[in-house]
Amino acid sequence: MSNEYQLKRSTPEKQGISSAAILSFINDVEQTVHEMHSFMLLRHGCVVAEGWWSPYAPQRPHMLFSLSKSFTSTAIGLAVAEGRLSVDDPVLSFFPKDAPTKISANLAAMRVRHLLSMSTGHAKDTMGRIEKRYGKNWVKAFLALPVEYEPGTYFLYNTGASYMLSAIVQKVTGMKLLDYLEPRLFAPLGIRDAAWETSPQGINMGGYGLSIKTEEIARFGQLYLQKGVWNGNRILPESWIAEATSFQVPNTNTQTNPDWSQGYGYQFWRCRHNAYRGDGAFGQYCLVMPDQDTVLAITSGLGDMQAVLTLVWDILLPALGPTPLPDNPSTQDALYQRLKGLSLLPPAGMKTSPLAKKLSGKTFNIEANKMTTSAITFKFSNNGDEVVVSDARGEHVFCSGKAAWQEGFTTLFERGPQPIVTSGIWTAEDTYVLTLRAYETPFYYTMICHFQDDTLTVTSEMNVSFEPAASPILTGHIS
Repeated sequence: MSNEYQLKRSTPEKQGISSAAILSFINDVEQTVHEMHSFMLLRHGCVVAEGWWSPYAPQRPHMLFSLSKSFTSTAIGLAVAEGRLSVDDPVLSFFPKDAPTKISANLAAMRVRHLLSMSTGHAKDTMGRIEKRYGKNWVKAFLALPVEYEPGTYFLYNTGASYMLSAIVQKVTGMKLLDYLEPRLFAPLGIRDAAWETSPQGINMGGYGLSIKTEEIARFGQLYLQKGVWNGNRILPESWIAEATSFQVPNTNTQTNPDWSQGYGYQFWRCRHNAYRGDGAFGQYCLVMPDQDTVLAITSGLGDMQAVLTLVWDILLPALGPTPLPDNPSTQDALYQRLKGLSLLPPAGMKTSPLAKKLSGKTFNIEANKMTTSAITFKFSNNGDEVVVSDARGEHVFCSGKAAWQEGFTTLFERGPQPIVTSGIWTAEDTYVLTLRAYETPFYYTMICHFQDDTLTVTSEMNVSFEPAASPILTGHIS
C-alpha cells in the first residue's frame, strides 16, 4: 500500500503512552477476554501498537456485524451533503409504492433521523420480521409493521432501521451502498476489496454484513477524529460528524452495561469519558476518544463486549498522557516481541490414538437430524487428518493439522465458502476433537467425536452465537 494510505507508525512513548501500559492491556485481554483477534491503537494520528492473534492477520478482512451501521450512517451524511435528501424527510416519501394501504400517524411521522437514531417507534427489532414477510421485498415488510410509539420518543436498537437507510441511499443515488461509498469514502481512505452482504432485493444490508481489515477500521475512526479531513482533503462535513456522534436520544430504557447507556447518535454509541464508538456483535470496535486524540480498532469473537471496554478505561485511558514520555528501548522491545508473537493456539492433545488406524477410512451413517447430516468419514494419517461431512448440500472436506492449524476452505456454513484453519487432536483414546476457525468472522467451531464400538456420537459447539441453543448431538454407525 502506498504512503498516501499508510498510517504513520511511532513508539508509544513518543505519543505519550507507556509501552508497559499496552503490555498490561494485552496481558489482561489474554487472561480475562481470551478471544481477541486483532487491535490497533492510534495516538495523535500514529499507530503506537498493533497486533493480530494468529491465524488472524493484517491482510485478512473481518466481519464487522453492526459496526457496519456506522458506515451506513456515513453514507447518509455524504448524501445529505450532496443535497440528495434531508434527515427530516419522511421515510414514506422514498417508497410510495411500498406504503401500506392504511398509514398510521406514527408511520407518517417517521423521519430519516429516526432511522439514524434508532427511535423509529417500533417496540421490537424489525429485522427478523422483515426477513420473513413479503418474500423478497423487505422495504414493504418494514413499512407494514406496526409502529407502537411516536417516532423520536422511544429508543430501540433496530437493525431493520439501518437496512432502510441503505435502501434510501440506493433509492436516491441509484447505487448500492457499497458502490456509493467506494469513490467517496473507501478509495480516499485506502479501503480495498470491501464486501457487503445484500438482501434478496439487491440492497446492501446496512445494519451488518460489511467486511474490511483492522487498519481500515482504524482509518475510518481516524477520519472521524479528524472531523472529516483526510490527507488535507475534506471527505465528510464536520457538521455531520458532530451531529452523528453526539447524544441524539437517551438509551437507558433497554441497556444495562454502562457503555450502552450513555446515549445514542446516528448509528454511533456514546461512551463514558466523552468517547463514542461504532461496534458490532462479539466485539468489533471502532472506538474514538476525542479528548485523548486516540482511536482504537478491535476485532474479536467475544461473548462479553463490556469487558473489553472496561479494560480500555481501566488500563489504557489513565496511561494516555498529555506529553511525550522518555524513551524506553527495553520495554518497547518487549512490547514489539509480544505483539509479534500473538497467537490463538490450536487445542492441545494427542496427535493419534490406537483407534485411529482402525477407524481410518470408515464411514458412519448418521441418524436423521435437523442439520441434514447423513454421513461422516474419517481418514487418519501421520501427515494429517481428513474428515468428510455429507449433508443435503453435498460433501464438506476438512483437512486438519495434528495439533496445528492447516488452512483450507469450507462450504459447510450457510454464508457460502469461507476460509478456515483446522486442527485435529485426540483428547482421549476414544475422543477426537476437530476445531475450525473461520478467521474472517468472529466464529470458531468444535466437533467432539466420541467413538464406542461401532457407534459415533458428535457434539458440536460454537464459541459465540446470537441465540443460546443446545448443542446438536449426532449419532451414527459404521456403514
